[in-house]
Amino acid sequence: MHTHELNPEILKTKHHFEILDGLRGVAAIAIVVFHFMEIVYLPDKNFIAHGFLAVDFFFCLSGFVIAYAYDDRIGKMGIKEFFKSRLIRLHPLVIIGTVLGLLAFLFNPFAGIPEGYTAGKIALIFLATLLMIPNPVMADRYFNVFGLNAPAWSLFWEYIANIIYALVLYRLKRNVLLVLAAIAAITLCYVSHRAGGSLLGGWAGENFWDGGARIAYSFLAGMLIFRFNWIIKNKLGFFGLSVLLLLAFLLPHSEWNWLTQLVVVLVYFPMLVAIGAGANLSQHLKAICVFLGKLSYPLYMTHYAVMWIFASYYTTYKPSFTLLVTIIIGGTALLIGFAYLVMKFYDSPVRAYLTSKRKKVSN
Repeated sequence: MHTHELNPEILKTKHHFEILDGLRGVAAIAIVVFHFMEIVYLPDKNFIAHGFLAVDFFFCLSGFVIAYAYDDRIGKMGIKEFFKSRLIRLHPLVIIGTVLGLLAFLFNPFAGIPEGYTAGKIALIFLATLLMIPNPVMADRYFNVFGLNAPAWSLFWEYIANIIYALVLYRLKRNVLLVLAAIAAITLCYVSHRAGGSLLGGWAGENFWDGGARIAYSFLAGMLIFRFNWIIKNKLGFFGLSVLLLLAFLLPHSEWNWLTQLVVVLVYFPMLVAIGAGANLSQHLKAICVFLGKLSYPLYMTHYAVMWIFASYYTTYKPSFTLLVTIIIGGTALLIGFAYLVMKFYDSPVRAYLTSKRKKVSN
């Protein structure tokens, strides 16, 4: 399809599942708290020890939303336009997250730049993160796949899933997807077993491929919920579902991790997405859910720069418990506020500008 023939109707976004948007926001806040906590406490002392599973929830949500938004129109809009849509949606925040990560690395008030970083090496690391090219070279950052913005590892897999969706998955019949999901589930069990009963991998060079296993299952599960219309009508509402979601993150760390984590990812999260898609939302909570949904991705992509600074501060000053509580609560609130500013003054305007440019080209 030529760009100039593109019908603007095809680019319009569909009805939103507001409760799912709200849950995405809750998951993003949980991840911020988890990242603060994991710097201070070992998993057995961390009250939100399974906060990292929020990423698997995002992946499942993403499969559902992508299938819902594009299954019936990607054929009409063409793969190129689909990729443009996804780039406009995702990449502006990849860029700002990388820039913030670089600034935090260069100007960390509690630590100098570690030895061995030439300007050229820093530039290369920056460029790799900007272009989403996995580059786990920063030893002082535990060989994160993206040293300057750690959470970008999940975005890398999100991009891969989107590419595979556009090239292959959307064409497949739902029974084939079912078989693929079953294979992905078995692979995930193997990955968990190999990692000593944990699904925490994906973020570092040594566990890079674990990220592929994590998205393969959850993204397919999300797509299947849409394809089979496994939407469970219920009256749980946003608060009820938020509690159910938080329970997964607050699961205590135990010798049963190998089982609990798999049950949460394989069964519990897809079930929550199915319930979330069918839940009733009272009108006065709608605005909160929409706001949380919009905030989730900016928060996820901009918060980690502060984590490295916090880690250096914590190592240097070993603050008291009371001070820690204050820092973590206050820090989370400030990061939410900052993410809101990024959304309002950077992400939304940039995306609106790119979308309007694109519509001009297509008219």
